[in-house]
Order: sequence, then C-alpha cells, then structure tokens
Amino acid sequence: MLASELEKAARTLSTKERARLVEVLLESLQDTPEAEMATAWNREIEARLHAYERGELESLSAESVFAQARRLGR
Repeated sequence: MLASELEKAARTLSTKERARLVEVLLESLQDTPEAEMATAWNREIEARLHAYERGELESLSAESVFAQARRLGR
C-alpha cells in the first residue's frame, strides 16, 4: 500500500483511532520501545525516591519549581 493510500485510509478513522495510530507510528521511529523506556523511567524514579528517603537528595517546593519554569519561559 502506498503512503498516500495509507494517509487516505487514516483520515477515515475516528479521532481516538488516529491518535492511537500516531502513537504507534512515533514509537516505531524510536530506538527504544516504549515499554523499555517506561521500565527505565520507573527504575530511575525508584532510585531517586530511595535517595531522597536516605537524605541524599533535597526536594524543592512546587512554588519554587513553577517560579523557575516561569523565568525560563520568558
């Protein structure tokens, strides 16, 4: 099937179906599958949480994070 035919067929899909198709196509362009990335992020989150609980990491208030984001967004 040609790309133009795929595009025409995709336009007949519902918004939800097109969004899912976009996700699948974007994932196919990545070197690391989404499931592997999710696993890696979960490991990183756990490691940071444990480091915080051991007192090795400081936390920032939401107020200071958003203030910094506003400054960077200018």
